[in-house]
Order: sequence, then structure tokens, then C-alpha cells
Amino acid sequence: MGKYVIKQAKTGYKFDLVATNGEVIASSQIYKSDSGLKNGIASVRKNAPVAAVENQTVEGYTAEKHPKFEVYTDKAGEFRFRLKATNGQIIAVSEGYKALKSCLNGIESVKKNAVTDTVSQANK
Repeated sequence: MGKYVIKQAKTGYKFDLVATNGEVIASSQIYKSDSGLKNGIASVRKNAPVAAVENQTVEGYTAEKHPKFEVYTDKAGEFRFRLKATNGQIIAVSEGYKALKSCLNGIESVKKNAVTDTVSQANK
């Protein structure tokens, strides 16, 4: 099972969802407070397992209701996803993937690992 790793940033805190193999599979925004960070983790736990996948890289894609994973291509032409909560707010984002299949595998890994209760601090 994966874990949430909390990191200090210049202006607050963020978390990475890390898979069992040690790879970061999703990252959060910067939260100014500890309570905001905890709410962000709780939102990923709740929304990721039930979120639909909206593949915006195909023409005429079907718009899904929130919560959802939006798959898109970035300026470099890589595939990325963002997880949006029920209220439409982005709660986690991915790294860039060269292949769509790898991006979709990343989403499946987030769905599986998001339910973990393990939270730790990053090593300095």
C-alpha cells in the first residue's frame, strides 16, 4: 500500500502520494495550514477511488461529473492528469508521461493507493 509524504514548502506544506515501489504518483498544491493539508489528503482518499476518467486528449470526449481525473497533454506534449474533487477543485496532479497508457496506469495506481492511512514526513 502507498503512503502520503508531507513536505515543507517555502509558503506552507504539500503532500505526495507515493506508491509501494517508492514512485511519486500524485502531488498536491501548497497548503498554508496543517488543517488544510489534512483536508486535502482526506479529499484525495475520498474522491480518487470513485473518480471517473475524462480523457481530454481524444476529440469529442465525454465530459464526466466530478469527482474525476482529467487526462490532458501539456505544452511539452506529455500526458498528465489532475484529480478534481466533487466541488471541481484540483486536489492532486501527476508528473508528465510520454505514453497515454502510462498516464492511465498512474491513475489506476492513485485509485488503489489513495485509501492508505499511512502519512509520514519527508526526510530532510
